[in-house]
Order: sequence, then C-alpha cells, then structure tokens
Amino acid sequence: MKEYRSYSFWLDDVPEPLEPRAPLPGPLDVDVAIVGAGFTGLWTAYYLAKADPHVRVAVIEKEVAGFGASGRNGGWCSPFNAELDSGALLKRAGREPARAAALALIDTVDEVGRAAAAEGIDAAYHKGGYLGVVTTPPQEPRLRATMAQMRALGLGEEHYAWLGGEEVRARIRLSRCLGGISSPDCASVHPGRLARGLAAAVERAGVTIYEQTPALAIRRHAVETPAGVVKAGVVVRATEGYTASLRGAAREIAPIYTFVIATEPLAASFWEEAGWGGRETFLDGRRAIFYALRTRDDRIVIGGLRYPYHFRSGIADRFDRDERCFAGLRALLADLLPGAAGAAVTHRWGGVVGVPRDFVTGIGFDRAGGFAWAGGYVGDGVATSNLAGRTLRDLILERPSELTRLPWVGHRSRAWEPEPLRWIAGRAADGLMSLADRREARTGRPARLSGTLADLLGG
Repeated sequence: MKEYRSYSFWLDDVPEPLEPRAPLPGPLDVDVAIVGAGFTGLWTAYYLAKADPHVRVAVIEKEVAGFGASGRNGGWCSPFNAELDSGALLKRAGREPARAAALALIDTVDEVGRAAAAEGIDAAYHKGGYLGVVTTPPQEPRLRATMAQMRALGLGEEHYAWLGGEEVRARIRLSRCLGGISSPDCASVHPGRLARGLAAAVERAGVTIYEQTPALAIRRHAVETPAGVVKAGVVVRATEGYTASLRGAAREIAPIYTFVIATEPLAASFWEEAGWGGRETFLDGRRAIFYALRTRDDRIVIGGLRYPYHFRSGIADRFDRDERCFAGLRALLADLLPGAAGAAVTHRWGGVVGVPRDFVTGIGFDRAGGFAWAGGYVGDGVATSNLAGRTLRDLILERPSELTRLPWVGHRSRAWEPEPLRWIAGRAADGLMSLADRREARTGRPARLSGTLADLLGG
C-alpha cells in the first residue's frame, strides 16, 4: 500500500490514519455517481446530501480522498480565476456576468470557512488577505493591469488597493519591494485537513466513498470500474488534472505539474524581523508565478516557478520531485526573506493542476446524457471547487439560482492538440516564462520577445 503521508506536508500533517476506505465491492446502482474524491467531488457530494438526503450518492476514488491536487496545493483559498483576472471573461461575457462571477468567488472564500466551521473541521482557515508585490520594475504594469481589470468590474478599494513599497514592507519585510496590490478577499487553509474532514462530513451525511477504485471510463449514465459498472441517473466527472486517465478523455484537460516546499517551524526571532503577522498569502508579478504563505505553526510554504508538462499527459510518482525546482524555491525564499536562508526544508512535493485548452473553468450538466462536469481551475481550485459543488447541486436538483447563471456554466473547452504538439507547446511555455523572468530580474527591463511568446503559449 502507498505511504500517502509522503505525498505532501499537508497529508503528512493530518491527525487521523490515512488508511484507505473499502473499495467498490461490485456493480452498483445510485442516483448520483461522482468520480473523484478531491475538493470538487467532495463539495458536490456534500451540498447534494445536505440539500436532499434522499438522493443516493456514491463517490468513486482511485486512491484516497484528498490524494491529488486537493491534498498537495499551496494552501491558498483565493477568489482568483485565470479568465477573470486576465480580463478575458469581461470580454467574453460582459461586465455584469463577469462582475457576478467575481463576487461569487469572493463570497466562496467565506463559504469555505463557514462550511468548515459548521462541520467542525480544523482546517486552519485564516482570512489574512493577499499581497501581490512588485519585486522588479517590469512587474508593476502587469499587477496594475490586474487591478485595472477588477476596477472595470466595479470592485473598489474595499477589495483591491494599491500599496507603496513602504506600506508593503510594514506588513512583510521583503528584501526588495516597489509596491503592490492588497486585497482582504483571500484566505489560507490546511488543504489536507480540509479534504479529509470534508470526506468525513460527506459520510456523516449519508454518502458512501469507495476508495482504491479506479474509474476506467464514463459513459451514458454509467461509470466503468474493475469491480463492475456503477449505474447512475447522473455521473459527475470531478477528476480535474487526472481527467486524461479516463478512456476517451486524453485531450480534455492537460495535467501541468507544480512543486512546493515547506520549511520547519521558524523561531519567534525570525518573525520579529520578517513581520508577516497578518499571515497574508503573497506572490509577485513574475510570469512563472510562485505562491507563499505562513502556516498556523509558523512554517513557510512556497511553491511554483516551474510548470512542466509530460508527454501524453503523463502522471507518475517519479514526476512529483524536481530537485532543480525545489532548489529554485529555496533560493527564492532566501532571496526575498534572507532570515529564512538557513531554515530546514522538511517537505518537498509535486502534483498536477488541470489546465483546459482555453484556460477557462467549465461547470455544466447534460441532463439528457446524465453527465455533469466541473474543472479547469488552472491552479485556483481550492475555493472554485466549492463554488462548482454548489453550482452542480443546483443544476442536478433543477434549482435555478444565481450560481447556475454564472458565465462558466455550460462552458466546454475545445480539445488540446494531439501529441507531440501538446508536449512541444507545454515545454516551450514553461521554459519561456522562466527565461523572461530571469531576463527581467537581470536587466530591470521588460523581456519583450520571450515574454510575449510566454504569454501567448501560457494562456
């Protein structure tokens, strides 16, 4: 059996044993079958069971609840969305639908905290806000453009404010900072405890979770597994970055790797020097983004910088470690917070995020085919998966709501290009983003050619 605690700090730090639940014993007939026991599948099961206890819901999971991105992410519970933040949603859907989406995501950050508290889940939920800092001159126009998109949606200073360098340093004393964005609308969580606690809450609500049960394919009103076919009125695909493992879905969502490290708990003397008393999540304006937070037990968790794609949407345990990226994260941490240079790194891990071809989140339900789906979060799924679960509840139970009118409902991205084009584009985007960031850091000027190519390939 796999040692599931070894897959991330978050999974290593859950209080209960990570023993798999019983697998599917044979063919099954239910009202709703959910494939995937990550956040999307668990939130969908949770809200369905709470709304109608008579609905028979089963969750099918290849490994254990929280094994994938839900247990291996950077701990941000954010209102961010790739299409929304870039301004593409405003162009596609118009101002009022895009504004409704932004406000729904902001509310969702709070809803995660409310649901965790209601179920007694000790998820270390902390709404400390977010800082997007400028560490090199070329980053400022990009961050200001992001803030301009929010202003275009009518989100004022109460949601996004610009801070000068000294104002940022009053909150976290980085080695260099020229200013940045501040927002109160972001939280941090312990995603391992949230996922495991949510799985227990789902079971208390009457849902059965079958672990160690891979889904081989999804077809009309059915899920094929090695133990037999699960027949259902509705099948929910909640597989995100693992979607390509399903028969016939190899080009639906590309699994892109990301890497994270966690330090040992740092001494009070470090925090006196560094500040960061608000425990804000923070990043800077580079293209190959990093994401960082201060945990409840005074560790620093930092991830990002590299985003490799493996041929034919490859996912394997051997891909979870990238020593070059781990070293880069360690160097970045020491560069921005020199007092952390000597801190021991206790955990290193990797995992995949799901990226659709157009970088647009999709949530939907084909009632005639009995098929529902949600995913394509592009790394911002901790909160968005909750919104997706509530939206799928309303769609499946035929309860029209503000959520079912959001602009990503019904959206289906076109397929990724066949190999080797997909692999070439993925590798090029990863390399060009890193190249552009290095040039900008070295010269202090925008990397126009490599940056433009990286932006085009990276969505």
